[in-house]
Amino acid sequence: MSVAAYHASLQLLFSRRFGTFWFASLLSNIGTWAQQVAQPWLMLSLGASPFLLGLDSFALAAPVLLLTLVGGALADSSDRRQTILKFQALQMLCPIAIVALLLTQSAQPWLIIGLSLVVGVTDGLSMPSFQSIVPSIVNKEQIPNGIALNSTQFNLSRILGPAIAGVLMTSVGAVGAFGLNALSYLPFILVVLWVLPRGVAREVDATGFQWNSLLTNVRAVLKQPVLRGALLTVMVSSLLCAPLLVFCPVLVQESFNGDVSHFSLVMGCFGVGGLLGAIALLGLGAAHDRRPISAGFSIAYGAILVFVALLRVDWALPPLFAAAGFAMTMSNTSANTLLQSVTSSAIRGQTVSLFMLVMRGGMALGGLLTGISVSALGVRHALLINGVLALIAQLGVARFWLKRPTNAERI
Repeated sequence: MSVAAYHASLQLLFSRRFGTFWFASLLSNIGTWAQQVAQPWLMLSLGASPFLLGLDSFALAAPVLLLTLVGGALADSSDRRQTILKFQALQMLCPIAIVALLLTQSAQPWLIIGLSLVVGVTDGLSMPSFQSIVPSIVNKEQIPNGIALNSTQFNLSRILGPAIAGVLMTSVGAVGAFGLNALSYLPFILVVLWVLPRGVAREVDATGFQWNSLLTNVRAVLKQPVLRGALLTVMVSSLLCAPLLVFCPVLVQESFNGDVSHFSLVMGCFGVGGLLGAIALLGLGAAHDRRPISAGFSIAYGAILVFVALLRVDWALPPLFAAAGFAMTMSNTSANTLLQSVTSSAIRGQTVSLFMLVMRGGMALGGLLTGISVSALGVRHALLINGVLALIAQLGVARFWLKRPTNAERI
């Protein structure tokens, strides 16, 4: 850990452009996480089964499998500002629609799943452009700190969003959490208008979107063994460990007889752990090898999942979720930093799209498959199987990944 690295991070946080973007992103993600707590609990209250919870998670993340590479190509060949604004505006209509359904008492699980699919489509097409903003507004040597700082706001929102959602759901109901999410889009859209002004943020390639260019850029990233290792690590964690969050309400309700306040507490603790992980990463220098960190904490994430599945006392659940949040952030953020640090700005959007593909695509498949196993075996046994498989797979990936040369060829 370096004091100089922390000082550089604080300087970046208090810079005008990055600081404003950081704060607007925090507000937007607070709304997102408030809905992430409200939505599965609402689904359960509407009579949804664990399989439907998994299907809802699949609908939210599955479009990434089909669209994120296209989204990466859009980020590299189109105006990122316009891409983000159009899809974020469309996405904002989804929580507004849920508020309307709740106020008219028309909400049904299949309608919620349908709106999750719309959010998933817009995410798949716009998230590579969104993830490319930080490297676009900071200097090259500031990219690791910028990504780590962005992770701090994301995990801080994981603390504040569930806490606010718990208060809203016990006072005004789920409609308050969805309404908060709808409002949280506005400051982010306004800041994007300023941070990425038209015709200044980047030059748009006149040739536009090209499939040949997409495939060439994807191959350029995947031919690097170091980068393949980063992507494999994230994919395994997303496929096998991320369902811990998807089925947290089932675990809290069925295994520990908890209510929505307990659920929001556990989710908030996951955010506390994630925030601590992001702060720890701020102390690393730009030249620090991220591979041992990502590999080691991905293994720890699998072990924590096993402990959660075997747990029998409810008081230990929040600290275990905090540990899971810490491990996930240390692993995924380190992998993301490695990926973005060694690729050129010309194909950074495509690189980010591959990261989003394995992360969100893994979550989609993991949520659906775990939903089936939860329905058949129960939540504890399903999570135990996932944890054991994650441990075995991550140990294999780490053995391959850490044997490679430290520095990847810049592409």
